[in-house]
Amino acid sequence: MHDAAITKTPLLDPRKFRDPEVIANGELRARVRLKRLDTLWFNTGTLCNLACRNCYIESSPRNDALVYLSHAEVRPYLEEIEREGCGTQLIGFSGGEPFMNPDLPAMLEEVLARGLEALVLTNAMKPMMKVGTRLLDIRSRHGDRLTIRVSIDHYTQGLHELERGPKSWGPTLAGLRWLIDNGFIVKLAGRLFCGEPEAAVREGFARLFEREEIQLDAHDPTALVLFPEMDARLDVPEITEACWAKLGTSPEAMMCASSRMVVKRKGAKQPAVVACTLLPYDLRFQLGHTLMESIVEVRLNHPHCAKFCVLGGASCSTQ
Repeated sequence: MHDAAITKTPLLDPRKFRDPEVIANGELRARVRLKRLDTLWFNTGTLCNLACRNCYIESSPRNDALVYLSHAEVRPYLEEIEREGCGTQLIGFSGGEPFMNPDLPAMLEEVLARGLEALVLTNAMKPMMKVGTRLLDIRSRHGDRLTIRVSIDHYTQGLHELERGPKSWGPTLAGLRWLIDNGFIVKLAGRLFCGEPEAAVREGFARLFEREEIQLDAHDPTALVLFPEMDARLDVPEITEACWAKLGTSPEAMMCASSRMVVKRKGAKQPAVVACTLLPYDLRFQLGHTLMESIVEVRLNHPHCAKFCVLGGASCSTQ
């Protein structure tokens, strides 16, 4: 979020999101149980070729707080999915920039060879293009089950580069064109910020797609996912058990009811399973080292739980 917007929004009440069981006024905090493991995410590491202004995970060319996961560390989780009959269909790879991890192509090969679907979140820049030949080979054999989701923060170069840095616009569009021209299944991810309504943002992307001859439907929420802006410093309501009925939603609709993420922290001996893609650093949301250990209730005890999932209605795995 831009600094000007921050000054207009109250800062988070320090009494909030303290107690895992109750909210600040004593009401019972909402909780979510894993109903089914539809999606398993792997954070491939926080190193990135960019240092975006408002990256929720603080990825950059220097941040290795989450180190590269290896192919050997990913395999046991895929075996656990099969052994335990989890019914998981989608394996997601996030970062950082996933294509900076040298093991990503091998991970994709194994995921797809097991009959699972794969989703890779990328900025489609140089790290992806460096493994272009390998990607083409993977697509030729498994293309219908591999989706590449490209992040374009805004439909204008100015605001996109304000977030992602100068000279990031052209390479991303070039990478996007390369993916489309070579027959990859491609989706886009943008952001809602600067107070623009979603309809206006989608219209803006539609004009961009028409101008650049990109064959994507900006009005299809699976083709263009628009994420709410997140800033844990800003005030947001806490979610109670009573909120589900008031908001017309349910625990089953939350991301942590159907997904988990595997991370490896710098200095750790082994990877860990966390509740979702948004909270890789908060140890309160570390649920164990295996998928079976992670089948526990998640207390919605973080601003992102409210802003992104409950009030924003968003999910990282939306395709």
